[in-house]
Amino acid sequence: MLGDLFDSPWKILIVALVIIVLFGSKKLPSAARSLGQSMRILKKEVQGLHEDEPEPGPPDAQAAARASAEVTVGASGGLPARQAQTGAVQQQIGDLQRAAAVDAAPKTPAAAAAAEAARPGSPSSRA
Repeated sequence: MLGDLFDSPWKILIVALVIIVLFGSKKLPSAARSLGQSMRILKKEVQGLHEDEPEPGPPDAQAAARASAEVTVGASGGLPARQAQTGAVQQQIGDLQRAAAVDAAPKTPAAAAAAEAARPGSPSSRA
């Protein structure tokens, strides 16, 4: 359907005249400029996507890299070291939860006054 529309120069000229009449001669240059800018932006983004893609290496090189990484982890005592680190993090989390529970616990008026007096910068600690 569109192929038949542009097969003759007269048809192209008529379509161009209709576009000029519809949109006006003042708006066409700005529309063409913005269309060109959009095309440049699209082209840059597509090139950026192609640059960001990692180039696939030979499968043997990837397998060798994975094997060397596994050997390095195994040589440094990977699993026991990870378990010890996980245990230490869990211990810190437990300590923080207990401290938060103590801070959130309701205080008696006497304990609140003592805590206020012990806090640096409070009016009662300056006296």
